[in-house]
Amino acid sequence: MATIIPLESPRRKPVESALDALFDLVALDMQAVNQLIVQRMESHVPLIPQLAGHIIAAGGKRLRPLLTLATAKLCGYEGERHRKLAACVEFIHTATLLHDDVVDASDLRRGGPSANALFGNEPSVLVGDFLFSRAFQLMVEDGSIDVLRILSNASAVIAEGEVLQLTTTNDTATSEQAYLEVVRAKTAELFAAACRLGAVVNGRPASEEEALRTFGLNLGIAFQIADDVLDYAASSARLGKTVGDDFREGKITLPVILAIHRGNEAERGFWHRTLDAREQRDGDLYHAQDLLRRHNTLRDAIDRARHYGAIARDALGLFPDHPVKTALLDIVDFTVEREF
Repeated sequence: MATIIPLESPRRKPVESALDALFDLVALDMQAVNQLIVQRMESHVPLIPQLAGHIIAAGGKRLRPLLTLATAKLCGYEGERHRKLAACVEFIHTATLLHDDVVDASDLRRGGPSANALFGNEPSVLVGDFLFSRAFQLMVEDGSIDVLRILSNASAVIAEGEVLQLTTTNDTATSEQAYLEVVRAKTAELFAAACRLGAVVNGRPASEEEALRTFGLNLGIAFQIADDVLDYAASSARLGKTVGDDFREGKITLPVILAIHRGNEAERGFWHRTLDAREQRDGDLYHAQDLLRRHNTLRDAIDRARHYGAIARDALGLFPDHPVKTALLDIVDFTVEREF
């Protein structure tokens, strides 16, 4: 059984409540988004709504569409365009999850069987493509070239990040810079786009759009670093996936990169055997966790996440005090200090 490693942190409030507080501020909008998602999953091909509905019904934090709704509210928007765009963001994210699980051969997603485990790899990939197509239909319906530019660019960058990650997997020579390049493309770019949309829909100045882009980008980096720490430090029940998946798949994440640099020759040989050569034995995950503890790499990685979180918090300084601003600041704490 994986060991849970507590990470000390200066929490301002229970982090779980931060997500609830943000949701409450945009609850009516989020309800409309969820209805729109269900409507746009419809197809005369029964397998499409069945498979797409499986992963969406599995839950998840819905953080990316929440950010679109919240930033629009922060910018004083009172229309309904942001609802379709939030659904668009969620479709893009869900499509990437379907593709990710196929690439990673993951059997678990949010505590239940992954779509590819239930339906197979080919249907998962194709339904992911369907969701991308639905997202682009929503972009076109919005009618804004700026929106189309932001989200189509984000989709392209995410795909580049997925391919780039393939080049770093099973390569213990991966640098921290290369790791962060994957994180920015694969995860943070969609966070940045989701937040930028809040300013775009209300025609806010470029300075506000850039501030929200900076907020989202750094929030996304912090989110992914924290996620990579949780893969070694959380419990499966809380995390919603099997602890140690990154280790078993040979992914080179920040805690591992730090441990490789700080380790001795024998330890580097262990990482080479288990991650480069993928020769893993019983007890190797526990030993990997022990090495990460020994070299304090989990805590140091969380400190890096807090650094990017601080940049995200500073980016909101441009905006006046507002309940949504407070909730977004608290979401930074949630992102870094969460246990799931």
